[in-house]
Amino acid sequence: MAMKYVVIGAGPAGVRAVEALREHDPDGLITLVSGEPGEPYARMAIPYILNGSIDEAGALQRKTPLHYETLGIRYLNRKALRVQARPTGGTVELDDGSTLDYDRLLVATGSSPSLPPIPGTDLPGVVTCWTLEDARAIADKLKPGARVVMIGAGFVAGVCMKALVGTGVKLSVIAGRAGQILRTMMTPVGSRMLQRWLEGKGVEVITSGRTERIEPGPRLVMDTRTIDADLIILATGVHPNIAFLEGTGAKIDQGILIDDRMRTTVPCVYAAGDVAQGRDFSTGEWVVHALQPTATEHGRIAALNMVGKDVPYRGSLSMNVLDTVGLISHTFGEWKGREGGEVVELTDEARNLYTRLCFHGDRLVGAITIGQPRHVGALRGLIHSGRALGEWKAELMQNPHKVMEAFVGLTHA
Repeated sequence: MAMKYVVIGAGPAGVRAVEALREHDPDGLITLVSGEPGEPYARMAIPYILNGSIDEAGALQRKTPLHYETLGIRYLNRKALRVQARPTGGTVELDDGSTLDYDRLLVATGSSPSLPPIPGTDLPGVVTCWTLEDARAIADKLKPGARVVMIGAGFVAGVCMKALVGTGVKLSVIAGRAGQILRTMMTPVGSRMLQRWLEGKGVEVITSGRTERIEPGPRLVMDTRTIDADLIILATGVHPNIAFLEGTGAKIDQGILIDDRMRTTVPCVYAAGDVAQGRDFSTGEWVVHALQPTATEHGRIAALNMVGKDVPYRGSLSMNVLDTVGLISHTFGEWKGREGGEVVELTDEARNLYTRLCFHGDRLVGAITIGQPRHVGALRGLIHSGRALGEWKAELMQNPHKVMEAFVGLTHA
């Protein structure tokens, strides 16, 4: 009898999962459920839609017409309201009143924007920067001279900024009381460099004051000033989409807890992507890595285990890549450093170059670079391999820019 697979969420994890399920189970009944209208698209493509680099069709994850139908995958634009789980399967209740039976369920529902705890977030002219619908609302306001205020200065804000600068809008970014942009992925030294870069591009970065409310207009009211705007963008972080799992017994921490086979604590239910709290390669701890490559690999590994193959997940390397209006930064692994380890930094503010290497013993465990894209592959390779650096550690402590030479030298040793 054919197995019934249901995958909730049509982001990178869900799409890769259904493809892998079909590859390894030609006869299985596979249903992919998307909570958004239209074909599955790549959320990271939204900035390119906003700046006109691509149209909405260019954001589709798979460009081949009838891709899912050709694979025999049923695709539904519905929201999951509730999951019921039994030892051998269960059901998913959808928002149109229908029910899907499953033998194996994959939850790959990703995240939604977390709104700041202030009045006025539901007013006209106030949007998030997360969906295609958001992109349309933002694009409608991107006219030269328009006043755009962005609340939040983390990764989501950084991605969105790239699309706004250069459109002629007057952009103000509210970093809040933290006083530092990108503080969850960058040291203060790196953040200051990126802030100066943004200010040089005409962005007003506000790092002091408390946001109190949004008034009609829209108008942003802080304890230190009031800012009139044509558009206010909320970019204050995200939270996992897991409400429909209430009552299943699935354990939740930062995300859905999974084991190294992508299984949740509920029989026959798996999780992947931004919603899953999986293994960190560097530390062995269980964390949420909101990265597209991680989501894609999660989906593939989950599918293999759902069809009965015993495939452990090695863990994902924490990595962020951000294009801050033309200045590229990367963070890898334990970029804050490890207790008992050593750290070396090299800063060239005039040229907007920054390199930070973090060692534990004679191994590289974390790194940050700004304006050094040629180092990226070497850094990732050295950290992910866990290779002993030997005499190269002293070289790198003296000159962090020798990362490529070290990688090549160790690879051919």
